[in-house]
Amino acid sequence: MAVIKPFRGIRPPKNLVEQVASRPYDVLNSEEARQEAGDNEKSLYHIIKPEIDFPVGTDEHDEKMYEKAAENFQKFQDNGWLVQDDKELYYIYAQTMNGKTQYGLVVGAYVPDYMNGIIKKHELTRRDKEEDRMKHVRVNNANIEPVFFAYPDNAALDNLVKKYAAGIPEYDFIAPGDGFGHTFWIIDDANDIATITKEFAAMPALYIADGHHRSAAAALVGAEKAKQNPNHKGDEEYNYFMAVCFPAEQLTIIDYNRVVKDLNGLTADEFLAALQKNFIVEEKGADIYKPAALHNFALYLEGKWYSLTAKEGTYNDNDPIGVLDVTISSNLILDEILGIKDLRSDKRIDFVGGIRGLGELSKRVDSGEMKVSLALYPVSMKQLMDIADTGNIMPPKTTWFEPKLRSGLVIHKLS
Repeated sequence: MAVIKPFRGIRPPKNLVEQVASRPYDVLNSEEARQEAGDNEKSLYHIIKPEIDFPVGTDEHDEKMYEKAAENFQKFQDNGWLVQDDKELYYIYAQTMNGKTQYGLVVGAYVPDYMNGIIKKHELTRRDKEEDRMKHVRVNNANIEPVFFAYPDNAALDNLVKKYAAGIPEYDFIAPGDGFGHTFWIIDDANDIATITKEFAAMPALYIADGHHRSAAAALVGAEKAKQNPNHKGDEEYNYFMAVCFPAEQLTIIDYNRVVKDLNGLTADEFLAALQKNFIVEEKGADIYKPAALHNFALYLEGKWYSLTAKEGTYNDNDPIGVLDVTISSNLILDEILGIKDLRSDKRIDFVGGIRGLGELSKRVDSGEMKVSLALYPVSMKQLMDIADTGNIMPPKTTWFEPKLRSGLVIHKLS
């Protein structure tokens, strides 16, 4: 049973939403945030990337950054750039990319559900990244940015969302840079609010799609506050954190690819020969080759694309982790041939989200920065949910969701 609740969102007025809204904190670096914010004092980057208010090169994890974030958050409220709703509401947040729209419900997710596994994870988190976001939540006493959940398909919720989507939205704009559409409605009818809460209560689980570190940080801060409150009852606002929940069937995971700096002492011919132990290797020429199916990979090396198809017996389709192409490539190519043991820490490897296209892989090899690139067939939502349901964890850098949630459309205060 998934527990959720409506909340009194803090939001920009209609006429300011495009000035306030930003990309998530973790998809761009400090310099990119500085450039995107420009001279816009209303940009949310002043709260989620507060180092842009300091000289170039300032450590983004200095304690002063967190203090500045809180100062700016208060300033936004004082100036009326962010205003809290008068009552507890749910919201609908729709994203449109390449003509396809996905509709998410913005809710308060329950901290104990995260702790007891009803909110299911599929990735490991790093403590240093958790602590960074925990500091940000603590100092602001708020979830400034949402996390991205998936839920099992639900006809009643689909019908409710359709009803609101036929009406006039609160926000509707095309984001600069990516060209994706962002549309937002308010659910304020008491019966509809009750229906949403009831339908989620019948769900056995929710799934973190994107934002594992933000989820962990939000839940851990909520648990901290519960422990520190001698009069804790369980219904306090800090028992909830902000999530945008999408029906699983509407979501698409795109490929998350690899580029490697060297061939571990091998020549190109020796590397290709080593691949033939576990793969059927076919040269495809200079034109981009895209993986055609599960267990098929695209390799780019010295100006040529190759198709690699894993041979029977090199993977286990009955193992939720063993079936993943990221597992096959990590074990049989990156580890066995190239000597890359730890995807999280090895400096010889980098990762490229599929949103950049396969041309980005050949570009980074042709530039001389990298020696070889590897494109993977994307993971499915079913695979992700099966892994989460079995309590397994995916290897690092497996999933890439697009479009990313825009930050600043709504904020959740913990008190």
